[in-house]
Amino acid sequence: MGTPTSLLRAFRPQVQERLYDFYEELRSADDLFWDRSLRAWVATGHAVVSKAAGDPGLSSVRYPDIEAVSEELRPLARVLSRQMLYSDAPDHSRLRALISRALTPRAVQTLRARIFEAVDRIITHAAPTGRMDIVADLARPLPLTIICDLLDVPQQDRPALAAWSEPVAEAIGNSRLDADRNREASQSMTDMLAYFRELLTSRDTPPAAHTLRALVSAQAENTDQDLDELLANCALLLIAGHETTTHFIGNATLALLRNPEAADQLRSRPELLPAAVEELLRYDAPVQLMLRTARHDLDLAGRTIAEGQTVLLVGGAANRDPAVFPDPHVLDFERPGGRHMSFGHGPHFCLGAALARLEGAIVLEALLTRLPGLRLDGTAPPQWQRSLNFRGLTRLDVAFTPQSTMPTDSSPSGLDHATPVGVCPVAGHHEQQA
Repeated sequence: MGTPTSLLRAFRPQVQERLYDFYEELRSADDLFWDRSLRAWVATGHAVVSKAAGDPGLSSVRYPDIEAVSEELRPLARVLSRQMLYSDAPDHSRLRALISRALTPRAVQTLRARIFEAVDRIITHAAPTGRMDIVADLARPLPLTIICDLLDVPQQDRPALAAWSEPVAEAIGNSRLDADRNREASQSMTDMLAYFRELLTSRDTPPAAHTLRALVSAQAENTDQDLDELLANCALLLIAGHETTTHFIGNATLALLRNPEAADQLRSRPELLPAAVEELLRYDAPVQLMLRTARHDLDLAGRTIAEGQTVLLVGGAANRDPAVFPDPHVLDFERPGGRHMSFGHGPHFCLGAALARLEGAIVLEALLTRLPGLRLDGTAPPQWQRSLNFRGLTRLDVAFTPQSTMPTDSSPSGLDHATPVGVCPVAGHHEQQA
């Protein structure tokens, strides 16, 4: 057993491109080690990550002492402390209850036609051009459209919400921002909450039926429910609901383009799409870390974790652990067994997983069947955003055979049975899970 280097090396652009080789180096040296640079334990093995994710001795509270947080980040920290993602039982289950009603697999399935319509519009627009940036043209606008539909956000307000969410997501995924960027994140969250307060309490326009706005507006009238908590969790849903799915779509598309045999297999066997979604999530997860803090001294994988120490659970590394996933660097849509950690594990298992799966399945089917000759355009290598937590592309240029196309009027072949219903393993600090 060697001496692992710091997880901080993952910030380097050259390491981002070979991230999973780097994880293998860490895990081979020690699957749970003390990172002196981060002053935290780092877990990379599947067994220790899955055990720790559900261990009640490890807390998900990110800011136990708000006053200890830097002044420019404190407003954001106060909001995050009210979100289910950064809470423990019993608050966690209470905060989760309302949002979960809008994200059950059955409720998510009602969004199928809307997702298909949005994807169809994007593909139809791009098809004659022969080129697109998967991130800017598809992966970013689609999840934002769907989550804003769920929240009943008017079309004219959506660009502002997208602009506010970016600095907040950056701060959540990166603890090493300078004071100006932390200040920008706090201000963006303040602006977002003010917007949601107006949206949810205004009586000028009634909420659309069966939207989260309708549920939250009704709940907001209950004096037992803290409105600030409702607003904080609506902000979480917006940020988590589109940020991680954006990364999943980009990462999955890149993986298929770099593995053309797997893409061809999926074209010829659409019944593999549910398994393909799971394997692509395992292969390159949109969220890499979960953060926990020891409530008291405890044993984890034979190490003594002292009270107050931080444990970083690297789900992206656990997903490539050969002890659970033989030949882990191979994209295999018929891979038996093994449960990936991309949606987390335990009480904070991702609430939005069913929605992410549905969006991913519809997007991948459309890309593979409606854009012939789909390939990387070769003009520039894919660019990864700089983050320890979020694994996502900032740009992914592709080319394909230009074609005239008309919007389709029915669900594409394979989708009726491609998206699983009733199963819900997308995750986050450091985990975009709830």
